[in-house]
Amino acid sequence: MKWSEISIHTTQEAVEPISHILHEMGASGVSIADIEDFKKERENVFGEIYALDRNDYPEEGVLVKAYFPVNDELDQTVESIRVAVDSLKLYDIDLGANTITLHEVNEEDWATSWKKYYHPVKVSNTFTIVPTWETYDAEPEERIIELDPGMAFGTGTHPTTVMCIRALEKAIRPGDHVIDVGTGSGILSIAAAKLGAAKVEAYDLDYVAVESAKSNVTLNNTEHVVTVGQGNLLQGIAGPVDLIVANLLADIILLFVEDAAKVIKPSGLFITSGIIQTKQKEVEHALIQAGFTVEEVLNIEDWVAIVARNK
Repeated sequence: MKWSEISIHTTQEAVEPISHILHEMGASGVSIADIEDFKKERENVFGEIYALDRNDYPEEGVLVKAYFPVNDELDQTVESIRVAVDSLKLYDIDLGANTITLHEVNEEDWATSWKKYYHPVKVSNTFTIVPTWETYDAEPEERIIELDPGMAFGTGTHPTTVMCIRALEKAIRPGDHVIDVGTGSGILSIAAAKLGAAKVEAYDLDYVAVESAKSNVTLNNTEHVVTVGQGNLLQGIAGPVDLIVANLLADIILLFVEDAAKVIKPSGLFITSGIIQTKQKEVEHALIQAGFTVEEVLNIEDWVAIVARNK
């Protein structure tokens, strides 16, 4: 099937209303290429798994893109989009260049073209994440995690995931029993297994996540250590375990802090991430109230990870 990429060159001010117009015209989603995002400096201690292409960004302003099927209605759709965007001038919205361009793409190319941006990346002192389609010669001391980033779970290099891997690298002891709450792709369970954990239980409420994690665990030859199952946080889990890792959102972490204190052994560790800075104090307070002591706080960009010990 052929698709038409509709690209509108505009301003930051106009991104939201133009995105709304594109959705109203039938686009299932939009992509935004803002030159200011490209210029933004990011922490780059170990590198990035993706390499942004300067050619994908305008010299100034923003490109808002959406995809529509090539059919008999396409010309009318494009004209309706053009009229609707032009009408934003009535509301004193700066449209900038306000140019619309079309580019035809094949569905099979669209489905795989994103892979060219993803490459092996070192995310910690010893771990390197390698996309399955890349050939990579590892150094003797490197631990490799192979991933096939799919539509449901990313590349494993989001700041919250990276911080959890770095925390696990320092915390895991040979023979540890670990629980990974909200496992997603299974990357943290795989990391724990490769660090010497004897038993890792990975749980997620989402069936798609469970199947994804199982595939990645097998891909990394860690199925003898990691078991993946469907579960809601720590419901039905008795423990005791040496360590729990949870890369979720702060509001979800707050739901099971007391359960974690019951499941983790005395002096065991609770590694939590997915916490935005504005929620850090709230999570720390809940941990302390549940009987934990905060041992370390990691920061990347606006994200926080907390390492707490069970008293």
